[in-house]
Amino acid sequence: MTATVGVPRETFPGERRVALTPRACEALTKAKLEIVVEYSAGLEAGFTDEEYARRGVRLASRSEVFSSAGIIVQARAPGANPDHGRSDLALLRPGQILIGFGDPLTSLHENLELAEAGVSFFAMELVPRITRAQAMDALSSMASIAGYEAVLLAASALPKIFPMMMTAAGTITPAKVLILGAGVAGLQAIATARRLGAVVSAYDLRSAVKEQIESLGAKFVVLDLDTQGGEGQGGYAKAMDEAFYKRQRELLTVVLKEQDVVITTAAVPGRKAPILVTAEMAEAMAPGSVIVDIAAERGGNCELTRAGETVVHHGVTIIGPTNLPSSKPYHSSQMYATNVVNLLKLIVKDGAVSLNMEDEIIHESLVTYQGKVVQPRIVPLMEALGPRVARS
Repeated sequence: MTATVGVPRETFPGERRVALTPRACEALTKAKLEIVVEYSAGLEAGFTDEEYARRGVRLASRSEVFSSAGIIVQARAPGANPDHGRSDLALLRPGQILIGFGDPLTSLHENLELAEAGVSFFAMELVPRITRAQAMDALSSMASIAGYEAVLLAASALPKIFPMMMTAAGTITPAKVLILGAGVAGLQAIATARRLGAVVSAYDLRSAVKEQIESLGAKFVVLDLDTQGGEGQGGYAKAMDEAFYKRQRELLTVVLKEQDVVITTAAVPGRKAPILVTAEMAEAMAPGSVIVDIAAERGGNCELTRAGETVVHHGVTIIGPTNLPSSKPYHSSQMYATNVVNLLKLIVKDGAVSLNMEDEIIHESLVTYQGKVVQPRIVPLMEALGPRVARS
């Protein structure tokens, strides 16, 4: 029997992405899958129902999508859509596969509910950072969009222009931009700020990224700190102790005083974002300066950040954007859909689901399976929920 992939419309407030674009659907039909998409699912991202229909996609109501598809793909699964996603739990059935972002390291109750529903849930943020999985790495794809958009937000809010300009009225000096955290989002922010003509510097506690920073034309900021052990599993930054962060803040204060823009990107999966910029540090910056905190959804890297809000403190503007990829839904959907298609090609062979539990990608990204929470990093976290948890 040919596997059917269902794409419901996103229900998280302000979410404009769609899990599969028309072109991605066409690639899946060629791989012997059937696709059913909810009416208007792609409209906010710029994809009409007519475009889906032209590529052989069946359009249906939300209930029909869930009832007819063996595989459901979303941008936000219930764990990443705690209020509105709960209604989808009633539509899911045993044996179904669910793929999407689900905040699985912190949304433990949702993990449990999906397990109890008999759903096999693949969390896109848990796709391992290995060479073979690069084309499925949705976390990096979305981080690229976030890094780009953060620079545009800063450029719009800053009462200066980014590039140097030589005019008859005199020479305008370029803006100084500091990027804190040189992961995917940080590196994209560096590249974008450089393209806009700013003088860019960057800091990361992982000294291994120095070459990447400099290759993009930015200066690597060196602080007198012991950063050994700063890189965790999968190449992500690792949480350090508070004494380390206290010393780091002291040294960064001197650097921040010289900056027009600071973009903070430091996030640790499943943990509250570390405070890198205190109120006192922000106050040391010149009036008119801008801080854009990409980690706002995780509590923020700046002490003054308010998620989803813009705060002005002592003349410094602190922007706490949330869900930045959704602000550019066309290309975010395009990139995310490509990641999903590549994961589907791994778990569907000749039109039928075939899960190789020995495969590292499946092993790491599969959160629930056959009524149990099975992801190795999450199983210990579930113990706090008590005896309801089915152990692997």
